Amino acid sequence: MENTNNKHQHFIIFKPYGYLSQFTNNQTKRTNKKLLGELYNFPKNTMAIGRLDEHSEGLLLLTTDGKTSEFIRSSKVEKEYFAQVDGNITQEAIQKLKNGVEISTETGKYTTKPCLVFKLAQLPQLPKRAKKIRDERHGPTSWISITLKEGKFRQVRKMTAIVGFPTLRLVRIRIGTIHINNMIAGKVIEVNSFK
Repeated sequence: MENTNNKHQHFIIFKPYGYLSQFTNNQTKRTNKKLLGELYNFPKNTMAIGRLDEHSEGLLLLTTDGKTSEFIRSSKVEKEYFAQVDGNITQEAIQKLKNGVEISTETGKYTTKPCLVFKLAQLPQLPKRAKKIRDERHGPTSWISITLKEGKFRQVRKMTAIVGFPTLRLVRIRIGTIHINNMIAGKVIEVNSFK
């Protein structure tokens, strides 16, 4: 993805459900949160490149190099997610997602950029989630792939909700050329660079 200086350290992890994408808990109310440092003995100054919220899972890159972090968070690098949504998603809803929808952000209304979205023909092979989603008695669900070059707070969840198909499970499976492949939840791999 990008040449990085060898003196820095880089990690690929599968962030499990229920973990915060941070190393210290800034919340005063809930102190029992699970943090990334519980998964591995990361070096000092390690930072998560972008975030996945507590209920999202999947690929997260960590580095000690600020320049690498900045590049990967930029709009030059694609991020692909698999989202399990409530209901049997329609072609019309997929088209709206592709074109861009208006979501609320901390700074007001925002229209998402056009992106690649399609319904998955079969269930993705993912690790079981620590907390059960729900059972079939509550109606059908479907899976979509959504590829973005931006990353507003809870963007995918807000996008699917706005078109009437709320996200039940969200897993980031790819960042640029790095794919989650067969990693299991909680796995940490140290790499020389993110190429």
